[in-house]
Amino acid sequence: MTADVTYRLAGVSGASFGVRPRAAESKRRRGLRAVCMIAPLAWCIAGALHAQQAPGFPYTQNDFGEVGLLQTPSARMADDGEVGLSWNRVDPYSRINAFAQPFPWLEAVARYTIVSNRPYDPALPGSQSYKDKSIDVKLRLLEESHFLPAVAVGIRDIAGTGFFSGEYVVGSKRWGNFDFSLGLGWGNVGGRGNLPNPLGWIDSGFDHRPTSRPGAVTGKFTASRYFRGPTALFGGVEYQTPLPWLRLKAELDGNDYQHEAQANNQQQRWPINLGALFRVNGNVDVTLGYERGTTYMATVTLHDNIGRRVAAAKPLDPPPEPIAATAADASPPSAASPSAGAAPVAARTSTARADWLAISRVLEKNAGIKVERIAQRGSELLVYGEQTRFFYGSEGLGRAARILDNRIDASIDWITFVPETHGLAIVENSVHRPRFTAYLRHDIDLPALRRSVEQDPTAAQAEQVLYRTPLKRFEFSLGPGLAQNFGSPSKPVVFQLTANGNATVNFTRNLWLDAQVDVNILNNFSSTPYVPPSRLPRVRTYYFNYLQDSNVTVPLFQLTGTRQLGTDLYGMAYAGLFEPMFGGVGGEVLYRPLHQRWALGVDANYVRQRGFKQNFSFRNYHVATGLATFYYDTGWHGLQTNVSVGRYLAGDWGGTFDVSRHFANGVRMGAWATLTTAGSRYGEGSFDKGVYLSIPFDLLLPISRSRSANLVWQPLLRDGGARLSKPYNLYDMTADRDSDLFDANLGKISQ
Repeated sequence: MTADVTYRLAGVSGASFGVRPRAAESKRRRGLRAVCMIAPLAWCIAGALHAQQAPGFPYTQNDFGEVGLLQTPSARMADDGEVGLSWNRVDPYSRINAFAQPFPWLEAVARYTIVSNRPYDPALPGSQSYKDKSIDVKLRLLEESHFLPAVAVGIRDIAGTGFFSGEYVVGSKRWGNFDFSLGLGWGNVGGRGNLPNPLGWIDSGFDHRPTSRPGAVTGKFTASRYFRGPTALFGGVEYQTPLPWLRLKAELDGNDYQHEAQANNQQQRWPINLGALFRVNGNVDVTLGYERGTTYMATVTLHDNIGRRVAAAKPLDPPPEPIAATAADASPPSAASPSAGAAPVAARTSTARADWLAISRVLEKNAGIKVERIAQRGSELLVYGEQTRFFYGSEGLGRAARILDNRIDASIDWITFVPETHGLAIVENSVHRPRFTAYLRHDIDLPALRRSVEQDPTAAQAEQVLYRTPLKRFEFSLGPGLAQNFGSPSKPVVFQLTANGNATVNFTRNLWLDAQVDVNILNNFSSTPYVPPSRLPRVRTYYFNYLQDSNVTVPLFQLTGTRQLGTDLYGMAYAGLFEPMFGGVGGEVLYRPLHQRWALGVDANYVRQRGFKQNFSFRNYHVATGLATFYYDTGWHGLQTNVSVGRYLAGDWGGTFDVSRHFANGVRMGAWATLTTAGSRYGEGSFDKGVYLSIPFDLLLPISRSRSANLVWQPLLRDGGARLSKPYNLYDMTADRDSDLFDANLGKISQ
């Protein structure tokens, strides 16, 4: 299962900001003020408000995309698997927020802020307004109980410019249709700064918040500023009205807007913000409000729980074949009409007499299996091939088992499908035929069937090949393409629409040539490409040059060969033009034992930088690059961690840490960060980082699809920590070895 479409959003800018420190106070006075500050929090924590799990009280986002009120956060969390995209406008800020809830206790927000009354850079031509990118996180420390509130801690702009950086601790308690929140904020969240920092009791260093010039800390984890400086109280209440589509919000803002970045201070007549949220439907919210006593606010939020989403109905799929009630009813369905009617199949035949050409056509049309060969081992029938339609392995196995059960006599007890990817046999998925038909007739339940379904490693065993499909030598397709970049000083969004031609020449099942030609249709490029500053070899910051120098490009021209080196060992070698910017030679080896939660892969490449026109010319820069990657699925709530170490495209050495959450339906949310020897030479952003979301098309479309859409957001595209972008990698090619995904969706075997 590989990505059908990948959308990559990258940015190019940043800056920093700090709240000015207040004068030092005596320990006694600071203690008295802290007691006055903590008393309301203590009341909230110890209060005996009755906690109610109101099903009609879903949590909503604030101006910053967090679960919260208007400007302020709450301790609430959305259901895990929730994602959202919102647009907010409160002068002079426009915010685009991407929200994700990968775990019940973790909330993450990626934000793009447009500051309409400040220029991007006065030295640059044009009137582009300032852009800022940031990432927030919030952790739940305590779940709400009968007496205790939910408690959470969060950090805004955890590794960005620092323009809107702030931290907070907040508690939330529900009472009927009212949800109360009360918290303490630092930095921008507590910009009013009218209360001492209670952490000053521990260390006086917490009393002052370090400041820095704009841009000095861009992209760094500035832990020296976290939870430091004076604080302010914030809080509020949400009320779910009797009208299910209307919710009212009121809050005390902890920010007085007198310490805004770039001296962009705003008038505040009073610290109370008011708003009303209108739930248009289960996926769309509109919020209107009045903030700072001076400014109207509007937010539109689109949201859905994709982690718990059930696949859409599939009216465009062929229905699965009905199984025969007996061995002698009617006649078998024809190859031309593999799903014809509900009449039971009558005559089954031996494997020696079966029409395997007709059966292979039915398997492709109804089960999505592009058959490579069909073989027999004693009483086991094996179908080798590529699954081209169904995302969930159990669904394709079930359909194949129905088809074969209707056509083959009782000499076969086990039916096995062996998914193959470019000549690599990945795993043997087997079902016991009598138990499978008993399950379809409701004679046994799913747990009983589960004991008769196996996943085994592929092995070289003696087998009789009954049928082999001739190799298709040439494949070709046409389709649209989209390249885009966010945050250019010349334009906020740069895009290019292309027509793409893709061709594949198959020399053998393990050796093939891919070629792609893109033709420019429409773009909004500037006449002069923007090239960000860099103190490293320019391996990615020539991005705009590659987009603009030619209307016809060849982004891919690669010869690839694969080989199964052992039961759990896979190899791949490749040469050619791997991506728009680099070409060369390389290879990869992956050890991925079945039924284990870990895998180890190594790739090594020698590459040369391509010419800007993306033809067959090269520039002078060349480098040896490669990574060793340890993949580990923890088995805990779908958490996976991958650690890579090695040499990157700019010649820098370092490591990448990737953490993701895998949901049972195949959705994946994740983030990565790369630290290398580039150090201070990396430039704006300080280190490579980003977030991503992978969604199976099967969840969204009225027809089954085996592939996924990948959304990638990279705040800054720089040269440090840059990895080669190859069209294939062995870990993704062996994705069918994911036993958890197969087992979690075993119920689809009857669909």
